[in-house]
Amino acid sequence: MDCCTNNNNSILIPNPITQVAAMPYALYLSLQGKYFIGSTNILQFGNGSSAWVGLYDPINSGVNLHLYSWLVSNTGPSPIRAQIWFNSNPPGQPTLVLNVTPGNTTLAHTPQAKIQMYQATNVTGEPVGGVKAFVRRAPSGDTIGDEEVGKFIFPPGGSFVIFLSNPEAPGEPASATVSLTWWEEKII
Repeated sequence: MDCCTNNNNSILIPNPITQVAAMPYALYLSLQGKYFIGSTNILQFGNGSSAWVGLYDPINSGVNLHLYSWLVSNTGPSPIRAQIWFNSNPPGQPTLVLNVTPGNTTLAHTPQAKIQMYQATNVTGEPVGGVKAFVRRAPSGDTIGDEEVGKFIFPPGGSFVIFLSNPEAPGEPASATVSLTWWEEKII
């Protein structure tokens, strides 16, 4: 028996995606078509308003959202604050972020993200409900973020939100871009 046949002489196709210890987990997920990247254009806020970006796991998605990484680039003149919220309802009218792509674009059928990325600018008020998990500060011109490597997990109906404001200079304009990476794991 060789690598491609069994005792019944039927053809076996080996699994081309085998995880090995030296392979980064993000690469393994990308090879499977489970790894996604999303980014915003420049978000304008400040002068008494805020902005936010969030990943939402629709109630009927059939997947859990695993956050891999987040980045906030302060592109404006004032320092900004990034509040990380789990499962909250932020203020304002969100719009769908269209800059979302799978990490692996070589697959015959390009996977579509089930998780939805939204953004809102020039909002007033704070998120309601959920948990403010932590807060970070970004001086003008700096980029902040972290690789969470999937440890932040959200079920259908859950969300990960980055709420942006400039409380140190609330009367000044502010702007930022946000990039998020995640993977989607089917619920069995």
